[in-house]
Amino acid sequence: MSKVIQRHWPGSGNGLTRSDRLGCDYEAYVPDLLCGRTYVLDGQVAAAVAEAETAILRLNATSTTLTNTEALARILLRAEAVASSRIEGLELAPRRLLQAEVARDAQEELQDVTAAEVLSNIDAMSYAIALANPAEPITLDTILTMNKLLLSQTHLSARGGVIRDSQNWIGGNGYHPCSAKFVPPPEDLVLSLMEDLVAFCNDDGLPPVVQAAIAHAQFETIHPFVDGNGRTGRALIHVILKRRGLAERVLTPVSLILATWAKAYIEGLTGFRYQGDAESEDARRGLNEWISQFATACTRACIDAEIYENRVQEIQTAWRVKLGKVRKNSSTDRLIAELPGAPVVTIPGVAKLMNRSFPAVSAAVEVLVGAGILKQVSVGKRNRAYEAAEIIEAFTGLERQLGSPEGDTRFSRPTRRVPNKQR
Repeated sequence: MSKVIQRHWPGSGNGLTRSDRLGCDYEAYVPDLLCGRTYVLDGQVAAAVAEAETAILRLNATSTTLTNTEALARILLRAEAVASSRIEGLELAPRRLLQAEVARDAQEELQDVTAAEVLSNIDAMSYAIALANPAEPITLDTILTMNKLLLSQTHLSARGGVIRDSQNWIGGNGYHPCSAKFVPPPEDLVLSLMEDLVAFCNDDGLPPVVQAAIAHAQFETIHPFVDGNGRTGRALIHVILKRRGLAERVLTPVSLILATWAKAYIEGLTGFRYQGDAESEDARRGLNEWISQFATACTRACIDAEIYENRVQEIQTAWRVKLGKVRKNSSTDRLIAELPGAPVVTIPGVAKLMNRSFPAVSAAVEVLVGAGILKQVSVGKRNRAYEAAEIIEAFTGLERQLGSPEGDTRFSRPTRRVPNKQR
């Protein structure tokens, strides 16, 4: 039975004001365990779940551009990482991040701290998704490693992948939980709640979208880490959907929709946190409202990803028309196929990506530069790179579209920070 428990904050010498230093009483929320419960979906919610799972399966079955390369999967991972990060008040445009990734791959030390953190987010999500396999269970170590990677480039790196040993809270101020918007369960209950969550993630009794929705909400409720809980909890969504065989080939950028619908997202998580019996009407209503919102976000994310894929295919077709006859499986042909996933490249990087010789790749790059498809740019201190501006523009458009509540910035402005239009 879920409940709130009364706790006392003893106060400390830290704080800017006397009120910040004083002790107080507060309430911490303790959720029900997930395993062994009965979950009942309303008719409309079940229909929304079915629609979401159909959309995810269709995206995975019909996509070609989005699954041609591992690098292109990282494009959507990058968007997910930005949406899931806690970077506030700072715009991180696609070009800036892509160039930082090329510089890092060239063994340069990154001076862009924000880009380094987001690249760590991508690494963590890549790790998680690579581990997801129907034959392999999700373990607590899987989740711990995700969080460790997420925090590896931050000042809290030493706490990454470590279950918290103190009370945390959301909202209010950094000195005490007295004015917090939400206080997760006390630290001594976290491990048992996480063990129950991991067991739930490996139980295939519920539809995958329902399982992912519940697991994500429970993870955010437990808030088991000092930092990176939001990003880790969103990565867990993709681990579950892949492990269940629903999203084996293409990442569904659901985090971007949840970030766009931020107010409704928080309200959905709040509604999930009922008090009392799991069979109560409040519990049933809150669960159904959250699952409905999550399923709708999945459907919307798939629609936007399909629009992006179509746009990329249009660009590639236009390139081939501009170039004239391109010999199948030539280095030029392969480069056209790879650029959507790696729109900022170096010649050594492309040679490794395509497993082609340096001279063959150089010649292909020169062909595309001559046609105006690629342009030379400088990356880092000493690296010459080339970028496909049209792909970056298309991806910028995707991020802006995903940031619009209605899916079209002409009619509804983005509700969160998104990149400016490319000029």
